[in-house]
Amino acid sequence: MSAQKSLELDAQSPEAHNLLGYVKAAQGNAEDAIEHYRQAIALDDTFVEAMLNAAEVLIHPLHDFEAALGMVDEALDFAENDDERADALLLKYDAYMHQGDKDNASRVVASLPKGPFEGARLDFLVGRAHLEVGDAAGALPLLQSAVTREPTYGDAQHTLALAHESLGDTRGMVAAFLRAREADLAQPPVFWALSRESFEERVRETIPRLPKPLLASLDDAIVIVTDLPGAEVVADGVDPRSGVLLDTAQRAPGSGAAPPKVTRMFIYQRNAERAAEDVSELNDELYALIEDELCATFPELAAHALNEGED
Repeated sequence: MSAQKSLELDAQSPEAHNLLGYVKAAQGNAEDAIEHYRQAIALDDTFVEAMLNAAEVLIHPLHDFEAALGMVDEALDFAENDDERADALLLKYDAYMHQGDKDNASRVVASLPKGPFEGARLDFLVGRAHLEVGDAAGALPLLQSAVTREPTYGDAQHTLALAHESLGDTRGMVAAFLRAREADLAQPPVFWALSRESFEERVRETIPRLPKPLLASLDDAIVIVTDLPGAEVVADGVDPRSGVLLDTAQRAPGSGAAPPKVTRMFIYQRNAERAAEDVSELNDELYALIEDELCATFPELAAHALNEGED
């Protein structure tokens, strides 16, 4: 039965309002979603799920962080278990992070339940939050729990690798990166993914937009498009979710004034498409990935970078 039909049958059903709010949010109608969530809460002032759904919409896309924080605090008053409390606190953490308030975000992470939780999703999300505020040691057991429960959970494997990297564990990092790559390969590309030929055309459109000093570094470079970094480079420590990887020519001794040169530029289609919100943003995302990698490889080029994906 549809959410609208349920509401027609029982206009006083908090569950129907909550479901219709979820549908409206999925359709991109945030204001209507909030109205239905508020109706659900008015009908049942202990409805934690509706409160958390409302807080999520208030954060994304409405950016009404104060209202979201108030809604989360209300939900926390009625949270009945660690999973509900963790869901609520993660939204509070998200609101603070979006405001750039890392101090309060860190305090929220410190107050999160320790887990493990009922499912791998919360193990991952709470573990990631610990890592993002610099607590890699606190993140590690939760992320390990997530990948033990779901070995093909690519986001959890990737974040586990970053936790190992933060702790200086290169062996653990590489092992988790390789598992993340395998998990990503098993997933379909984004639903709007381009053909290889169309993607390569986007690359050809994007490269000439680079400032001249950065463009000069790509003179005579071979540009290679493939899905993901190969297992052999991931085994050397390359992040399997890198968008661009460069091979560079060695400069001759005493040639400090010579411009840096790239011999090969690998562009990873799945990762670039994953990073873009949709196909309309792909060229800008490609620009940012190429520019960032050139400046990371050749720091002297950073002064010439535009640091944006706009013309």
